[in-house]
Formats: sequence, C-alpha cells, structure tokens
Amino acid sequence: MAQKQALIVTDAAAQRIQALLASRGKPSIGVRGGVRARGCSGLTYTLEYADEKGKYDEVVEDKGVTILVDPKAVMFIIGTEMDYVEEKLESGFVFRNPNEKGRCGCGESFHV
Repeated sequence: MAQKQALIVTDAAAQRIQALLASRGKPSIGVRGGVRARGCSGLTYTLEYADEKGKYDEVVEDKGVTILVDPKAVMFIIGTEMDYVEEKLESGFVFRNPNEKGRCGCGESFHV
C-alpha cells in the first residue's frame, strides 16, 4: 500500500511558492512547512524558506516545487491540501487538513 503524501499542493500554491522563491534573492531548495504550538486552539501552521534539507525532513516534490515537512509535523498534517487564495481583502496560504478536529474562532489555530 502506497504511503499517503504528507502534503498536497494546488496549482495556485505551487505558483505562489515559485514566485516567492524567485524573488527571494538567494537560492533556496524550497520551503519548509510545519506546525507550532500557538493560538487558542493549540497549533498553527508555519512556512519558511528552506536553505537545506534536515536529516529527517519529509520531502514533498509536487508541481515543480519542493516542500520539506518538519518530521514533528507530519503526523498532524498528513493528507493536508495546501492552497493559495487571493481575495479582495486578504491573500495567503490556506491549509485544508482532514485531521483537524476544530479551529479557534479567529481561524488562526487548530487542534487534531
């Protein structure tokens, strides 16, 4: 049985990641995603530039981008879809996580 990919990347998210990496001004191998304890519900998503692969990082290569997933985050985000949404009043990465059991009222954090 094939292992489920830790993160599914939409076309919009891949395009935004490519644009961010191109405008960074220094080479990157991709971006690193993870979770951190924060917010009123417990966890929040993190995303930062990745200059090198960590020893235990999960590597997701999809639609021309490389996303390294922090090994401590894999169990919280496996199967999550990462999208990029641009709306009139806000834009940003959106994570649709089938493991979430709930979110805080402001949408900043989640719990599994």
